[in-house]
Amino acid sequence: MRLKRLRYKFLLMLSLLFVASFLFCGCTKVDNTQNDNYKWGEMKVEESLPLEYATQFTVDYYEGGYTLITIGDTDRYLIVPENMSCPEGLDKDIYVMYKPFNKVYLAATSAMDLIRAIGGLDNVAFSGTKADDWYIDEAKDAMENGFIKYAGKYSAPDFELLISGGCNLAVESTMILHNPEIREQLLEVGIPVLVERSSYESHPLGRMEWIKLYGVLMDKTEEAEQYFDSQVDAVADIMDRDDTGLTVAFFYVTANGSVNIRKSGDYVSKMIELAGGEYIFADMNDDENALSTTTIQMEEFYAKAKDADILIYNSTIAGTLPDMESLLKLSDLFNDFKAVQSGNVFCTEKNMFQESTGFGDMILDINKILTDSDVSDDELTYLYRLK
Repeated sequence: MRLKRLRYKFLLMLSLLFVASFLFCGCTKVDNTQNDNYKWGEMKVEESLPLEYATQFTVDYYEGGYTLITIGDTDRYLIVPENMSCPEGLDKDIYVMYKPFNKVYLAATSAMDLIRAIGGLDNVAFSGTKADDWYIDEAKDAMENGFIKYAGKYSAPDFELLISGGCNLAVESTMILHNPEIREQLLEVGIPVLVERSSYESHPLGRMEWIKLYGVLMDKTEEAEQYFDSQVDAVADIMDRDDTGLTVAFFYVTANGSVNIRKSGDYVSKMIELAGGEYIFADMNDDENALSTTTIQMEEFYAKAKDADILIYNSTIAGTLPDMESLLKLSDLFNDFKAVQSGNVFCTEKNMFQESTGFGDMILDINKILTDSDVSDDELTYLYRLK
């Protein structure tokens, strides 16, 4: 324990040599100041970032080039332009972050694809996911070629690597809230920490709209807005069509034989609805916790989903299924399912949940299997039919 404390103190001292400013609630010290005339209480919002679906963040642009990001109505981050100082009298609950953000430690997996889509991978220097665990080719290639270094998972980052590499922003998912001491240590060594909450968005296009936040951070707002608009346009016709009246179950079987399903307010159930389907568990909404999924017994799943028109097996946790026989081995009860008998059982590809920009394509996939009983795997992006 003593050695661990000594090592941490050493890293803290080392950070003084590599980090120019320190982050904490309220104003922070900065070396390159040019303007101290701005007073927070007197500053006005010039405009706000337009959002169509996202509800978990806002962006307000203040005079002088300052940007205030609010996440989840509680966390506020002031983005200070290069060579500018923190405004006087800033609220003490506001985190201050100084541009540029060009050596990012990306511990939030879902953000990688959004950053890739706007051409921002050059801003990512460290990853919390190993190269072999990425399904995003550009991220995998960047790590294999040494452009992005593995800096440890969110709960055990390589502080020495981050400090020596000049990390100037850590983007974390809400998983970091389970390890608050790690967040505090990152802050203490001068690395700003932004906790994103895209997983709290109930609308799939709301999740995708977080691309605009990364556009703000990486000065690629125009690219982000153009990409998002193109994805919305791609599914606009589908969302305007009448429902098909067909029912869909989205699930996977756990190791102990129970069944994990999405709750009714989850973004996956919303994708099914947007595609024209009816989520079979639309009345399933356990308010006891904030999780988007719940686990039920196989018998309950059988009673509810036996007559569903389409089954979609979620491969994210349990892995992909190679064929229908693999599904039947999970439980003999599947033999009685309407979708099994009609051959309308599909499985997700593992890359679906890493590719945050693919929600539009997933909605298109679901619409295709709802409207075309003969759809082939070649026509689908994230789904394939079990045979």
